[in-house]
Amino acid sequence: MVATRVSGSSERTPGRRETESALSLAERMPRLVLEARRVSSTLAHGLHGRRRAGPGESFWQFRPFVTGEAAARIDWRRSARDDRLYVREREWEAAHNVWLWIDRSASMGFVSDLAETPKVERALVLGLALADTLVEGGERVGLLGLTRPNASRRIVETMAQAIIGDAAGLAQDLPPRAALGRFDEAILVSDFLTPLREVEAAVRTIAGDGTRGHLVLIADPVEETFPFAGQAVLQDLEAGISLDIGDAAAWGEAYRERIEAHRAGLLGLARDLGWTLTLHRTDRPASEAALRLVTLVAARGAG
Repeated sequence: MVATRVSGSSERTPGRRETESALSLAERMPRLVLEARRVSSTLAHGLHGRRRAGPGESFWQFRPFVTGEAAARIDWRRSARDDRLYVREREWEAAHNVWLWIDRSASMGFVSDLAETPKVERALVLGLALADTLVEGGERVGLLGLTRPNASRRIVETMAQAIIGDAAGLAQDLPPRAALGRFDEAILVSDFLTPLREVEAAVRTIAGDGTRGHLVLIADPVEETFPFAGQAVLQDLEAGISLDIGDAAAWGEAYRERIEAHRAGLLGLARDLGWTLTLHRTDRPASEAALRLVTLVAARGAG
């Protein structure tokens, strides 16, 4: 029989502990940050971002002076170090933001002994790793409803602190219905076990007037296969209700059909909006999903 566990609220946010041994998110966050850094380091060459010469305030590079250019563009201080003339180029600053939303609701605390980690921990590691990699690639990243987009090298620490202080996020199984800019991009990380019509309403609001985006579906292996038999108790973690059943195996086929239909609806929604859908199981390395997302963002930036 497969064993399962649900992380309590103190494991998804700081505050009063349910037991003396319960670990709060604040206590576990340093470990999650280190894991996110490790994942992002494997993606160092996966995203080249939108950095290129153009109008802006940030220095980008020196390049040799080309005959015919205005002499006013020459950087005489740099040129004095060499026998060549050099021009100082500034980085082109695109009006582009990437918004992340990481689900920390009750259902995200679920974990079975087939998984490497609870869904909420994997979602946090994946989100932080993506933020670190995207900023390194020249993007500005913000947490939807919590922080403004920025390109700070300390983006992981900034996001971690914002999440730790967001106790209200425990009760939110859907992203804030914020209308984003046309050139913005959204990455929504969740198990998306909320009814499809509610997910669709929230996502369509975010998509607004052409905002691009990605749905990242985090799933425990047990949620894929329903490998139960005999007497069992089914729990709705969001609603806080449970159901005793005598023959779990008899429920398996209907459950799998319903999950398949739900995911088909999510895929249809993503396609209709021009978004992408990524399924990530918690028995697989976080780097797999992170690499796919980085590749998708990079591909859209080149388009």
